[in-house]
Amino acid sequence: MFLKEIDPWGSLKIKDYEHVFTKFGLKELPKKVSQEMDHYLFDREIIIAHRDFDRVLKRINSKEGFVNITGIAASGPYHLGHKVDIDLFKLFKKKGGRSYFTVADLDAFLSRPDAKVPTLDVARKWAVKNVADLLALGLNREDIYVQSRYKPRYYSFAFELSKKITKNTFEAVYGHVDLGKIGANFMQYADILHPQLEEFGGPAPSITGIGLDQDPHARLTRDIAKRLPYNLEVPSFIFFRHQSGLQPGMKMSTSQPESALFLDDVPKDAEKKIRRAFSGGQPTLEEHRKKGGNLEIDLVFEMLKFHYHDTKELMKIGAEFSEGKMLASDMKQFAIDFFVPFLKEHQALVKDNLEKAEKIVYG
Repeated sequence: MFLKEIDPWGSLKIKDYEHVFTKFGLKELPKKVSQEMDHYLFDREIIIAHRDFDRVLKRINSKEGFVNITGIAASGPYHLGHKVDIDLFKLFKKKGGRSYFTVADLDAFLSRPDAKVPTLDVARKWAVKNVADLLALGLNREDIYVQSRYKPRYYSFAFELSKKITKNTFEAVYGHVDLGKIGANFMQYADILHPQLEEFGGPAPSITGIGLDQDPHARLTRDIAKRLPYNLEVPSFIFFRHQSGLQPGMKMSTSQPESALFLDDVPKDAEKKIRRAFSGGQPTLEEHRKKGGNLEIDLVFEMLKFHYHDTKELMKIGAEFSEGKMLASDMKQFAIDFFVPFLKEHQALVKDNLEKAEKIVYG
C-alpha cells in the first residue's frame, strides 16, 4: 500500500515504511540503540524509527532527567495495540523518565464521531475503564492525568498554542480543517509540551512513543515548540510498528472490533478471535509439513511477537512453524494458552481498581 499522506485518524495499516522515511524524514533506529535499551520491543524491531531519540538516550545513559509523555483517547476499550504503547511508556518510566500518561477524554469527545462519543460524559465513562486498565497494568496514580480534570495552567497553555498555528498550516498537514479535531489537536500539543513548563518541572528532552500514523501530530508539535517563549526542548518521538488486526490489511483498532483483541474480551470471545485469525499455514496438512508456514503473514505469531516476552521460546515456536513441525492450530492454541490467562488476571485487577479509577476521573 502506497500512502500519499498519513492519516492519524484512519484504520489502515502502514506497510510502506521506506516511503514514510523518505517523504517525512524519519530516521531508522540504529541497532546499537536497540542493544543499549535492552528490551524486547527494541530487540524484535517493533520500534523502527525516531525523531531525535539520541538526545533522550544520552540522558538515559547519563542518568539525567527527561520527560516521558504519552496518552490514549478515551473513546473505547483498550486492545493489545494500545498495550504496546503502555509497555513502551513503562519502559521509559523505568529508565528514569518524569512520567505523564494522559487519558484523553476531551480529545475523544472532540475528535470522534457523535455516534461513537456523543457526549463528554460518555468519554469520561470510558476514561474510568481506561484508568482502571492502566492501574491494572502497573501504572501508578501519579503517572496518570485525565484531560478534563487537569491543572488550570494546562488549559491556558493549550489556548496559547492555538495562536501558533494557522488554518492553512493545519490543512496542509492534515488535509482538512475539522473544528472538533482542531480543538483536540491543541490538547494533544499541550499534552506533549506542558511537562516542560516551569510549573510542571521545567525544560528537558522528552520522548513520546507513537505509531507511524501519528507523525503529523509529531511534526507540528515540534514546529510549535520552536516558536514558544519558554526555551523548551524540541520533543523527541519514537515510532513503533502497527500491530496488525486479526485479519489482513488492518491495524488493530476499536473501529474494527472483530479484528482486535480487547483487554475486556471475555475469554471465550478471545479464544474464538484467535482461532479465526488469519494464518500463515499452508492449505493442507501435507503442504504444511513439506513447505512450512509463513511467519511474515501469520497474524497470531505477530501478536505473540508483540506481547510474548520469552524471546528464546518465541524463536523456537517460529522455527518449528516455518519448518512445518508446528501446525497453525498448534500456534493458535499456544496463543490461547498465553493470552486467555493474561486477560483473566488483568480483568480481575481492573475490577479491583475501578473505585480508584472513578475517583481519579470524577474526583
